[in-house]
Amino acid sequence: MKIKRALISVSDKAGLLDFARNLALLGVEIISTGGTAKLLKSEGLATVEISDYTGFPEMMDGRVKTLHPKVHGGLLYIRGNAAHESQAAAHGILPIDLVVVNLYPFEETIAKPDVSLETCIENIDIGGPSMLRSAAKNHEAVTVVCDPADYQAVWEQVVASGETTLELRQKLAAKVFRHTGRYDSLIAQFLARRQEAEVGVKTEFPDAWALPLRKVQGLRYGENPHQQAALYGDFKRFFKCIHGKELSYNNILDLGAASQIIMDFSAPTVAILKHTNPCGVGSAATLSEAWDMAYATDKQAPFGGIIAVNRPLDLPVAERIADIFSEVIVAPSFDADALAILQKKKNLRLLEFIPPATGAREWDMRTVLGGVLVQERDSRPLNTDGWKVVSRRQPSAEELRAMEFGWRVVKHVKSNAIVYAAADRTLGIGAGQMSRIDSSKIAVWKAGEAGLSLKGSIVASDAFFPFPDGLVAAAEAGATAAIQPGGSMRDAEVIEACDSRGMAMIFTGVRHFRH
Repeated sequence: MKIKRALISVSDKAGLLDFARNLALLGVEIISTGGTAKLLKSEGLATVEISDYTGFPEMMDGRVKTLHPKVHGGLLYIRGNAAHESQAAAHGILPIDLVVVNLYPFEETIAKPDVSLETCIENIDIGGPSMLRSAAKNHEAVTVVCDPADYQAVWEQVVASGETTLELRQKLAAKVFRHTGRYDSLIAQFLARRQEAEVGVKTEFPDAWALPLRKVQGLRYGENPHQQAALYGDFKRFFKCIHGKELSYNNILDLGAASQIIMDFSAPTVAILKHTNPCGVGSAATLSEAWDMAYATDKQAPFGGIIAVNRPLDLPVAERIADIFSEVIVAPSFDADALAILQKKKNLRLLEFIPPATGAREWDMRTVLGGVLVQERDSRPLNTDGWKVVSRRQPSAEELRAMEFGWRVVKHVKSNAIVYAAADRTLGIGAGQMSRIDSSKIAVWKAGEAGLSLKGSIVASDAFFPFPDGLVAAAEAGATAAIQPGGSMRDAEVIEACDSRGMAMIFTGVRHFRH
């Protein structure tokens, strides 16, 4: 089907003039709207205004201009269908063979600070998605372009034969429906968040959910080399890579875990992770001291791991980190002299982390066979108001500080999770075991391997101790206090074991499972 008539209406005008000039050179009639028409005319391109084409004026501040039978009839009627051809002729509807439309910049508009609701609403495009969808539905005959990146492919085919291939039209049509689907999802998400902000009540989980995700980059492979992978979303809004080779799938998973840990601490803190689990966390007056504490927890696991800090990374820390092999280092920023040392390692990835706004509702999503599980992220700030001392002995001030530290860490460890901690550092971490006692044994063993004493430590458990054995093992290892959610059928037995050993124990009433 030769392209004789094109409808062009775009907000993003990148590359448009060259594309339109090429169409005009081939004798393609151009119909256009508003600012696009003005631009084309100013460049001397013959352009038919949409109101002249439809015989109906643009109205209601431009809200109604392309929603007209001569537009959608020209896009939708089936070429070669006798009834459609007859009806089109009877109503003066001409075929439109090419549609070039991109949408009002809604996403960019809502990202502006202090933007008004009225401005946001006016940047919800109605006519644009309608034209795109009509053209994409009838891609058997109509070529539709919603992305300037596709101008070249369309032009090469049109200049060669006067038309496009069905294969290209199918590809472009699929792209349109992904594009409009994402656009509608952004609007739905904005309106829901606006309602939450105004009413102060969280909205219910919607009956249907389309994710407004844009591809950021293809990845070399997934968790393993035989798995294909890609990254979607707003990742680069929060992470800026300033040195090193491209991130891998596993690097990105670790970065997600690292950012969650580091946001839970206000004092200068270093977290070292491996396979999304912290293997050492330390907080101190300086990052150097915090590094020493975190690294002391486990000097083997950090090899090939990720290091996250919540202060600008300075020279003393860089000198320490440079002694071991790391995959990724993430920090709010890097001092120039620290960069000079770390950038000597060609493959080491260095990223700056920009934390999201506090209070924003975040989602965890995981795929299962035939579906997606969605939950709120376990990111609520630590709140000690609901903590209850259930032992006869009250914890000391130092034990309370250690409990708070251990409780911040244990929620980031895969279940079953056990963390032995002091007031400013981890001493032993056990993760991901089938029984809590096994996690405790691993944590004790790790502390022993690192040459750390657990005498006077606290033990934090992400979920309740189902039996006294886990608490007894902690006491035998040297822990003097325990913090856990509580809620077991055998809580009384666990409390009795605690009291008989002179330990202090707190029930938080909050569980932190991480499967």
